[in-house]
Amino acid sequence: MFDIGWGELVVIGIVALIAIGPKELPTVLRTLGQYMAKIRRMASEFQGQFQEAMREAEMADLKKQAEDLKNSVSDLANINPMADTQKEIERAFDIPEPGKATEAPAEASPATPSALPEPAQQVDLNVPFPEPPSPVSEKDFAPVEAPPPKQAGGSA
Repeated sequence: MFDIGWGELVVIGIVALIAIGPKELPTVLRTLGQYMAKIRRMASEFQGQFQEAMREAEMADLKKQAEDLKNSVSDLANINPMADTQKEIERAFDIPEPGKATEAPAEASPATPSALPEPAQQVDLNVPFPEPPSPVSEKDFAPVEAPPPKQAGGSA
């Protein structure tokens, strides 16, 4: 802070010795040391209070961020994907009865089209089943006869 070298300190000491005198110099130096200690203590307290104020400001900021995070997580806690999926499946399988007006869904899902065409007549859902395969018999498990072996060599 103050760029004072050894030479300058020697000059200040000689001037103080001449101006104050050798008899009073020790009490003046002791008093000067006490004042310097008080100044350093006050500077340290000020610095500590300043750092504590900074920590409190950081803590308030962290608290605000934690509250924001908590609020965003609590909004996600209200989501129930299984219930939403079940409602969508039930809505997809609802067959309107002829002559009754259908209710519009409360909210349109982005995965389903918003306007479905109304059927002109009821669809027949009776679909025939395929024919069952023929029953298994002992012939299906009979060994297969091997073809006669070919003879080696050429016959002309």
